[in-house]
Amino acid sequence: MALVLGSLLLLGLCGNSFSGGQPSSTDAPKAWNYELPATNYETQDSHTAGPIGILFELVHIFLYVVQPRDFPEDTLRKVIQKARESKIDYDKPENLILGLKIVYYEAGIILCSVLGLLFIILMPLVGYFFCMCRCCNKCGGEMHQRQKENGPFLRKCFAISLLVICIIISIGIFCGFVANHQVRTRIKRSRKLADSNFKDLRTLLNETPEQIKYILAQYNTTKDKAFSDLNSINSVLGGGILDRLRPNIIPVLDEIKSMATAIKETKEALENMNSTLKSLHQQSTQLSSSLTSVKTSLRASLNDPLCSVRPSSETCNSIRLSLSQLNSNPELRQLPPVDAELDKVNNVLRTDLDGLVQQGYQSLNDVPDRVQSQTKTVVAGIKRVLNSIGSDIDNVTQRLPIQDILSEFSVYVNNTESCIHRNLPTLEEYDSYWWLGGLVICSLLTLIVIFYYLGLLCGVCGYDRHATPTTRGCVSNMGGVFLMVGVGLSFLFCWILMIIVVLTFVFGANVEKLICEPYTTKELFRVLDTPYLLNEDWEYYLSGKLFNKSKMKLTFEQVYSDCKKNRGTYGTLHLQNSFNISECLNINEHTTSISSELESLKVNLNIFLLGAAGRKNLQDFAACGIDRMNYDTYLAQTGKSPAGVNLLSFAYDLEAKANSLPPGNLRNSLKRDAQTIKTIHQQRVLPIEQSLSTLYQSVKILQRTGNGLLERVNRILASLDFAQNFITNNISSVIIEETKKYGKTIIGYFEHYLQWIEFSISEKVASCKPVATALDTAVDVFLCSYIIDPLNLFWFGIGKATVFLLPALIFAVKLAKYYRRMDSEDVYDDVETIPMKNPSQH
Repeated sequence: MALVLGSLLLLGLCGNSFSGGQPSSTDAPKAWNYELPATNYETQDSHTAGPIGILFELVHIFLYVVQPRDFPEDTLRKVIQKARESKIDYDKPENLILGLKIVYYEAGIILCSVLGLLFIILMPLVGYFFCMCRCCNKCGGEMHQRQKENGPFLRKCFAISLLVICIIISIGIFCGFVANHQVRTRIKRSRKLADSNFKDLRTLLNETPEQIKYILAQYNTTKDKAFSDLNSINSVLGGGILDRLRPNIIPVLDEIKSMATAIKETKEALENMNSTLKSLHQQSTQLSSSLTSVKTSLRASLNDPLCSVRPSSETCNSIRLSLSQLNSNPELRQLPPVDAELDKVNNVLRTDLDGLVQQGYQSLNDVPDRVQSQTKTVVAGIKRVLNSIGSDIDNVTQRLPIQDILSEFSVYVNNTESCIHRNLPTLEEYDSYWWLGGLVICSLLTLIVIFYYLGLLCGVCGYDRHATPTTRGCVSNMGGVFLMVGVGLSFLFCWILMIIVVLTFVFGANVEKLICEPYTTKELFRVLDTPYLLNEDWEYYLSGKLFNKSKMKLTFEQVYSDCKKNRGTYGTLHLQNSFNISECLNINEHTTSISSELESLKVNLNIFLLGAAGRKNLQDFAACGIDRMNYDTYLAQTGKSPAGVNLLSFAYDLEAKANSLPPGNLRNSLKRDAQTIKTIHQQRVLPIEQSLSTLYQSVKILQRTGNGLLERVNRILASLDFAQNFITNNISSVIIEETKKYGKTIIGYFEHYLQWIEFSISEKVASCKPVATALDTAVDVFLCSYIIDPLNLFWFGIGKATVFLLPALIFAVKLAKYYRRMDSEDVYDDVETIPMKNPSQH
């Protein structure tokens, strides 16, 4: 019955759901970041029994021992098929075989039930005859105890055995009390559990429209991103084109710019060199004139008569011989000028090469702005297409009969909830009867075992080993009486208790083995999914019930598993058979429109590189002869002294020689000439040396600039030709490729968005986890955990206690003889061991 109720619950909750397209993968597109808002449900996915679960496991182990066979799927299928037949012929061989299979599967339960029936039948008969025998002083009814040597040992064995059995019975009674309490406690939770499930179902109903609204709202986010790229077409498309052009153009412009800088440096170096050469020519002439004057003065001074007298003559001769060193460097006046080269460079610079390079840079940097200005019409057309996509998506969602279906589903939920709440008071009332009956049964067993405990307590405490059977004390006698009362109650009620045990055992064991266990392992679903089982005209019952397409494979097991995984109803029930959302969300038509708009996009880009004037400039600069100048001639002069001797050293030496002469005119005139030479060094030689240093720097700059000048210019012109060829032949293909890439980016936003819509509707929207939870609640929690587990624990505990009443009453009857006060006893002499009867018996 619980199986049927669970199946109907699943069908009822799913049967009126909307229909839709192809289920998508259970994994959302990884490139997409949208996520539906999480839905929180109140009902827990699993139920735990807590510490009491150990007792339930013991019962399950016992049931496995009694019924170890696997779930009989084939047998159950045949039973269901036979149940559809209006009349069953039990004489047919297949029906007999089916009956034998059922008996074979139920063998353990049948055997236990037969033993219980024997107990039920025999215990009242045995009790009746036992009572009659006792009334006739038989079966221990005679109040006479025969003395035996092992009497004390037997008494102790009987007492210990009865105590152990009573403890075992007490454990069974404890299990009965616990099970009885669990039923009452759990049934009280049923109302809260049902309310929790219906709350989750209503959450499912209320969240589904919100999820649809959220999905539609994300279109604006996607559109805003696309519009942002369209509004930024200068940086997105123009930037992409610019990035493709830069590697082929920027290096050429950089080289030309570097060459323009080199031309300016060359001009500056030539100008410095030209002015330096003129200055050197003038300075060298002045130095030569000054040195000639000082030599004339020295010769005149050396004509002094003192120079003919020793030792002054030697000094004068030494000075006279050194006068030949006072000469300027004549090569400084012979350095070739650079006026021709400077004129050629100036001719080159008449064309603003640096300005042409900047014009090339500017034409390249203007690409994004030109792209934006030339694509305004196309961008407006693409925006119109994107707006139409939003309208189409809105129309698709409106075509889904969500509101009508949710209304029908809500009515079903309300009716089911009303039915459950209407029947819950009746269930709680029956639970009260069950609890009261279980309490009476457990109390009755408790009363019996209390009499046994009292009998043992009084018997053990009141027993006097020195007292004879006829002189036993009142306490000991009371212990025996308690034991016999317990025996009487056992005979009186144990068979009634066994009837209850057998009935609950047969029901609880079969429900556990045929519903609870196969429901957990999903074997029960496999039986329900058997083709043509529930309806002989439908191959698959669910698909026939939902879509009237019984050939479509839609199984209870698959639906339950998908709902358990929180999958959307659309994908779970394969609703694409009624409404294919993949076809409705096909973006190909819009993609074609966007592609056609982009194909009409025409961008004209004029990239200026250099032009004919710039090319001629470079060629003229290469032909100006800078790289062919004889730089060694200039560099050789920069390393020489402007004069034939170091004038400062010569002056100091002359001054020293003058000091060696006697005082007089000769000495004074030589000192004046030495001072004149120092002045010439300061005023003439040092400026020439500074000019030579400047000349050296200029020559080095010209060497660096002119080194491999022709090769550099040729390489630049080759690169320029390559870049110009790239612009002429490839710029159109670059624009087309970047335009396609740009279009794919725009379309990709909506492709991903539509994939996410399809995934969300198939896998996330209206996720049916509350349905699986409700089914679990009805079968696994309510039926199996709340009712069957405590019921099985009840018959397990009460049955064990009832069975052990049989050995308990045997030991109690045996033990009572040792505690009760006897009417007669055996008498022994001190020597002889032959028993003598009490004289009162004669």
